Amino acid sequence: MAFILLSDAEKTFIVHGVQEDVRTDGRTRKDYRPMELETNIVSHTSGSARLRLANSDILVGIKTEIDTPYVDHHDEGKIEFFVDCSANATPEFEGKGGGDLALEIANALQEAYASPQAFNLKDLCILKSHQCWKLYVDILILECGGNLFDAVSLAVKAALFNTKIPKVSAVQVDGGNIELELSDDVHDCNRLSIERVPILVTLCKIGDHSVVDPSAEEEECASAKLVVGISHCETADEGFVTMVRTSGPGSMLHSTLIDACKLGVMAGECLNIELLKALKQEEGISKEITTQEVFGFLK
Repeated sequence: MAFILLSDAEKTFIVHGVQEDVRTDGRTRKDYRPMELETNIVSHTSGSARLRLANSDILVGIKTEIDTPYVDHHDEGKIEFFVDCSANATPEFEGKGGGDLALEIANALQEAYASPQAFNLKDLCILKSHQCWKLYVDILILECGGNLFDAVSLAVKAALFNTKIPKVSAVQVDGGNIELELSDDVHDCNRLSIERVPILVTLCKIGDHSVVDPSAEEEECASAKLVVGISHCETADEGFVTMVRTSGPGSMLHSTLIDACKLGVMAGECLNIELLKALKQEEGISKEITTQEVFGFLK
């Protein structure tokens, strides 16, 4: 979906810049734009995050509820993604303009998270074949400045890191009835393991080269777009691909596709490492603030 109209001269300028490895904003083909991240900002959710990648602004809220496992996955929980493209994000989203893009992003996330090596749904199981946790991941695109897939996936991973699931203190099975006792203490909760949670990396083929983190203008110049899901673990030697999607009118040679995937894996590994660092640092600062001694008459 195109969001910006460019003249032929502007497109030529962008393509020549990519060819010389100097993009219009000064980046190389392997560089991302600056990001801003904030977690735990939406009340009445189990976890939330807001991420701004250049002009793309994403808000994610996660809610939890107790559900029944699928029959063929009796020892696993559930996770569902819902994407809403705000009409204020871009004129293209007015009416039902953002519906197809929202569905495409949600399906890409669902596919990337399907691998048990990427996100272990068994951690959400309470009682096999009877009770499990179901995560509703609500994603709101507040502003569109290109590269929505990457921005959304980063915000989702941050929100999952922030998610707190109440502990089940007792499970009683009596006469076929199941009773759960959940802790009322907000600090008595379980946290999700997000180390292997995948990140989506978008690569746009512009001319003869692929670039990461395409701007809206660069997406308009791309002949083909590749979105790969990259999962990474600190104890593993390298990341692995959980999904691959292609779009756009053009095509890629086999060698070009392989090179693009390698670039995506490298970018995904770096993003995962830096995101985890930022999340742990922010959580540490929040703990320091909440544990500081209060002075004055409110003490």
